[in-house]
Amino acid sequence: MEKIDTAILVASKTEFRTFVDNIIQENEVHGVSRKAPGFTFDRLFAAEELCLDYDITVLPPSKYLLPAPESLLKFSLAPELRVYGGAEVRPSVILGIHPYDLHALKLLDAVFIGDLVDVNYRARRSATAIIGVDCLNPWPYSFAASMGTALPPAIFDVWLTDLGDEYLIEVGSGRGDGLVKRYLKTRSASEIQIKERAKLREDSLSRYQLSLDVSPREIAELLDKSWNSPLWEELGQKCFSCGSCTMVCPTCVCFDVRDKMELNQKKGERYRLWDSCMFEGFAKVASGENFRPTGSDRLRHRLYRKGKYMLERWGELGCVGCGRCVHACLVDIASPVYVYNCLAKEAK
Repeated sequence: MEKIDTAILVASKTEFRTFVDNIIQENEVHGVSRKAPGFTFDRLFAAEELCLDYDITVLPPSKYLLPAPESLLKFSLAPELRVYGGAEVRPSVILGIHPYDLHALKLLDAVFIGDLVDVNYRARRSATAIIGVDCLNPWPYSFAASMGTALPPAIFDVWLTDLGDEYLIEVGSGRGDGLVKRYLKTRSASEIQIKERAKLREDSLSRYQLSLDVSPREIAELLDKSWNSPLWEELGQKCFSCGSCTMVCPTCVCFDVRDKMELNQKKGERYRLWDSCMFEGFAKVASGENFRPTGSDRLRHRLYRKGKYMLERWGELGCVGCGRCVHACLVDIASPVYVYNCLAKEAK
């Protein structure tokens, strides 16, 4: 993503609503809407549908870059084998992403367009503009402040901070600069407004109700010492292996690939859909052997993957502290902050 040097800008909320309506006319825009009893990312058709003062969405916005299900290719067998297809990509905007979800997107970028390139993900990522907003009133289940993910990484196109009647606007890329100049009436922010953003961000950190007892970078070392902890068996015995925790996680990247044939047996499709390491059959191989046969094995693997394996492989922790898994778990055992804090107490 092209970086640019730009001043910090400001626009009234009335002007911003006009901006949203304008970009909707020429782009596919996905933003946060209120869907009782919560919030969700959905297709926007008017600025009045957008809600930027939300706490959390049910599913993360990564669902647009790694959709489920997703067609990989289509094929025909008659009169001869023919393979065709690929990602259907249109210019789009994700509007209203929070900092922790942007940190998750940074990890997905490392996974899918790092050493190995997933062409479908790369195509969607290149065609998608990211407009984010500071999370000033965190969700009670979130612990992003402890994970260092409460402020955005510099991979956005446009970033917003709610100042009351106005938005402070930071442009982070050439694409973002183009959107703002084309669609939004702005003026330069004052020094007072820039300082106000700093204070709002600082104040928001004190509103997080959950916190880690260790630093994020200590988690991997902690897990190195905790393979045989009795906590895994204690929590694993309660686990339903339902996968709810992973289905709402913004950093889960596992998928299954399947083929389906039409009834005429002449055409078919290969597609992928989300999978979960918490499912009983996830680690089962063709011989029937299952390398993680119990709920305890699978739960431990998930927490090691979030706190250690992804960091070692891609340089980013696999937990951004959003708290969706904490809320989604049917038996209240999925919380990474609870597990890591318990392991820290054991280590002492």
